[in-house]
Amino acid sequence: MGSIHLQNWAGNYSYQAESIHYPESLAQLQQIVRQATKIKALGTRHSFNDVADTTEALISLAKMEQPLLLDEEKNQVTIGGSMRYGELCRFLAEAGYALPNLASLPHISVAGACATGTHGSGIGNGNLATAVSAMQLITANGHQVILSRENQPQQFAGAVVSLGGLGVITSLTLDLRPTFEMRQLVYDNLPHSELAANFADIMGAAYSVSLFTNWQTDAVEQVWLKEKLADSPVETAVPTFYGATLADADRHPILAQSAEYCTRQMGVAGPWHERLPHFRLEFTPSNGEELQSEYFVPREAGFAAFQAIKPLAEQLGPHLLISEVRTIAADDLWLSPAYQQDSVAFHFTWKRDWANVQKLLPLIEEALRPFAPRPHWGKLFTLTPAAVQAQYEKLPAFRELLQQYDPSGKFRNPYLDKYIFTK
Repeated sequence: MGSIHLQNWAGNYSYQAESIHYPESLAQLQQIVRQATKIKALGTRHSFNDVADTTEALISLAKMEQPLLLDEEKNQVTIGGSMRYGELCRFLAEAGYALPNLASLPHISVAGACATGTHGSGIGNGNLATAVSAMQLITANGHQVILSRENQPQQFAGAVVSLGGLGVITSLTLDLRPTFEMRQLVYDNLPHSELAANFADIMGAAYSVSLFTNWQTDAVEQVWLKEKLADSPVETAVPTFYGATLADADRHPILAQSAEYCTRQMGVAGPWHERLPHFRLEFTPSNGEELQSEYFVPREAGFAAFQAIKPLAEQLGPHLLISEVRTIAADDLWLSPAYQQDSVAFHFTWKRDWANVQKLLPLIEEALRPFAPRPHWGKLFTLTPAAVQAQYEKLPAFRELLQQYDPSGKFRNPYLDKYIFTK
């Protein structure tokens, strides 16, 4: 039997599963899971590797009714397992609520983003999974299980960033805050000398901060500051920021591309969900002709890690579209790349040329080795299983959790076998 001829969003990965199921009810979902030998939930296909693939059957919740329930007493929302951030955010904003942070793309599914430790930026902002307060899933025997931060704090800390290993997530409950307004300012050409002298202050200068660089000069090409607006009048943007100059027009992270795909800049105030992402929901930000890698290091080592990557500039240049540097606050989720560690993440968006990219990743990984890098679970890396596992002290407990909920390995796949269970 052949594969289902399905690719991920970027087109660099072809799924190996033999079939895909679209249940229309919870009962159908439970029956499919119960009867399967190997199965895996499929979201919006934004992973760049095989973390969401399997050898037998994929299951999508796209045809199931998606709950969207607001609890105004608890300031929480409960959503379905296939909901995307874009649709959720519009609903929340209209109801007067907000999420603490968002990733650069609003097109991704909430469950998939949380299960892989996906994040936005900001020294006070945890990754997206830290907003989860409860989750409902269908386990290998077809039973429905509810886990919450309040009632099962230990298991819950291991279950939120689960790489799809516990079961099919049918709903998540997220903590909310009151809606807020933001503005976005972009500054061009931040000198590396200023970054060296003021790294912590620069990365903490706004609610969310991103640095964009191609490593080719002695300046960071763009600094994106996403500022949360208070009730007081908005101050005029200062013309310079640590030697960088206020942009005179909207920018795309890749200067050669049109900024029409990006969220509004130039200090124009707007709701949180139209400023925190880099890209607008109504546009596909690119055609997906790219590869992505990302590595997390301790925040206190942020500029030292930046300096370690810089000597690779000449080798990276021909194959790189752009790099982004962001910060993520520490959390207590066992497999989060920011587990108990305030972090700086170095993101690489590559031209879709795996033959050359796979030669460059070991160079980056070796340069970052003194800082014990943790790779993003859903992106491309070449670190050995032993090197990855060494960064997660709760990995033995996570293995036990998977075996408790999935003793036959129904939700295990080659990815989990390699990076979680290889000893």
